[in-house]
Amino acid sequence: MPNRKGDEIMAHENGNLSIHSENIFPIIKKWLYSDKDIFIRELISNSSDAISKLKKLNIMGEVEIGENTDFRITVEIDQEAKTIKVMDNGIGMTADEVKKYINQIAFSGAEDFLTKYKDKTSEDQIIGHFGLGFYSAFMVASKVEIDTLSYQENAKPVHWICEGGSTYEMEEGSKDTRGTTITLHVGEDSEEFLNEFTLRQTIQKYCSFMPFEIYLETIKNEEPKAEETADEDKAEDAEPAAPTPLNDPTPLWLKKPSECTDEEYKAFYHKVFMDFKEPLFWIHLNMDYPLNLKGILYFPKLGNEFETAEGQVKLYCNQVFVADNIKEVIPEFLLLLKGVIDCPDFPLNVSRSFLQNDGYVTKISEYITKKVADKLKQISKKEKENFEKYWDDIHPFIKYGCLRNDKFYDKVKDIVIYKTTKGEFITLPDYLERNRDKHENKVFYVTDENQQSQYIKMFDEHDMEAVILPTTIDQPFISHIEMKNNEVKFARIDADLTDLMKSETDEEQNKTLGEDLQKLFTETLGKEVKVKAENLKTASVSAMILLSEESRRFQDMAKMYGNMGMMGMPMENDETLVVNTNNNLIEYLIANKDNEDRKEELKIVCEQVYDLAMLSHKPLEPEAMTRFIQRSNDILTKLI
Repeated sequence: MPNRKGDEIMAHENGNLSIHSENIFPIIKKWLYSDKDIFIRELISNSSDAISKLKKLNIMGEVEIGENTDFRITVEIDQEAKTIKVMDNGIGMTADEVKKYINQIAFSGAEDFLTKYKDKTSEDQIIGHFGLGFYSAFMVASKVEIDTLSYQENAKPVHWICEGGSTYEMEEGSKDTRGTTITLHVGEDSEEFLNEFTLRQTIQKYCSFMPFEIYLETIKNEEPKAEETADEDKAEDAEPAAPTPLNDPTPLWLKKPSECTDEEYKAFYHKVFMDFKEPLFWIHLNMDYPLNLKGILYFPKLGNEFETAEGQVKLYCNQVFVADNIKEVIPEFLLLLKGVIDCPDFPLNVSRSFLQNDGYVTKISEYITKKVADKLKQISKKEKENFEKYWDDIHPFIKYGCLRNDKFYDKVKDIVIYKTTKGEFITLPDYLERNRDKHENKVFYVTDENQQSQYIKMFDEHDMEAVILPTTIDQPFISHIEMKNNEVKFARIDADLTDLMKSETDEEQNKTLGEDLQKLFTETLGKEVKVKAENLKTASVSAMILLSEESRRFQDMAKMYGNMGMMGMPMENDETLVVNTNNNLIEYLIANKDNEDRKEELKIVCEQVYDLAMLSHKPLEPEAMTRFIQRSNDILTKLI
């Protein structure tokens, strides 16, 4: 360090902070920062900046520091004194720099530094803004002190103090090592940060990947007990344990993808997200132009339904945590993933908490979307078996992405696959081509394999197939596909009967039988029932319920509005009971529909046929299910 003996003593100075508000501190506390704990991020970021600046000057030959210099940031808690200190061995400040960067709040030390040296080096970005960021300390402190010593030759140490008003005091200090120490005298309303566990958690929340090692120390002021003293005497000769940094200065995303192993990717995932399930796969982002961006996005096991998306994609700026899930940068649908994104180039306001909407943000969003789509396409082509294995977990994400982002949809629409009732995976074009002769441009689908098993059985018997769409995202997704491709129509398996299922028959005769049976079912069941007679090739099915696709979608939409129609009118029941004239139960009803002596038996058969058809269509209401079970028991009793 420079020898300052004989240097002129710096005069004690009192003054007013140069601000454009009578008192900036209420603004800082109530508006500038949304979370009180953010003060630790700002102060540690400033310390990191100070070290980065010194390293820059060393690279440029403007200062010489030892090759083995141990750069570090230390946070120290003194519970008795109620202080928190943030200490670094970085560039330090002269009295003039304190006046400029602290007293004149509107200036930014990092900004000014970059402007001065922007043409000399591009190494290591400066993280933040020394200035307003520093004043976040007053969110928790009633008084703040600065002790700093610049790297410059013959520099004098500076002591600065402010008690939360618009005035400060500054004089020559006593610090004799290069760097800066910020001392926060914690206010009564923020004493939770004097708790070592709380402060440790806060540091790890914001600074887990800061580029310089961070250590947390607690000053022990209590007198040790006798037994503790004895234990210390025994351990005098023991090697003291090396302190462990709270952060990882070289996170995995800074490495080249070729240098990372699968084990490292998985270990990083478990550590950062506390998710001990294995991620399916991941994407390592590494962009240098037109902006700088690095990161890792993981595809977790989502299952059939979405898990919460909040807090899954973490945004960093030069290894400093900014926020979770900033939708201006990360497309909304990607928030279903887990990951970290580090981008020094996007613009941040002084609090680093809100992004400005400009071209950088758009480019980042588009780049991430493209990389995710490219990765999915790569897996679908080169790892088809894995892609099919992953499908149950990743399809909600892909479908949601298609709904939310047209560019993403255009990139992945041809790799969306569907599991069929035959147990195969197939793309939409392949399904349409394979079933063109049976039902051109129509896609039959199943929402519940158990509930609709009767319909699936009929399809199998006629060598037909449907795709399985059991999740809530599927309904809006198929509507989206229909909107994008007017020639394709989706219909649930119980929405229509194809000609392949019907035998040639007299249409007029079926119409007459349908009218007669509609009268019988309506009178027997005591409610209006729409009945249609068909001669099906499958004799084992007595009846089935059909509901047009249009009516089903209308009903699903209306349920969102309290089971009322779009104009506030009750929904009309558009379900049709299709009876199979090739079935012996229906033949019995036709033969005896006018037989008064069989009225009781006709009632039982009609009720049972109707309930059996309804059970294959949707769950029975509780009362209807109770009647069905009792009736089934009565029928079995009569057989004994």
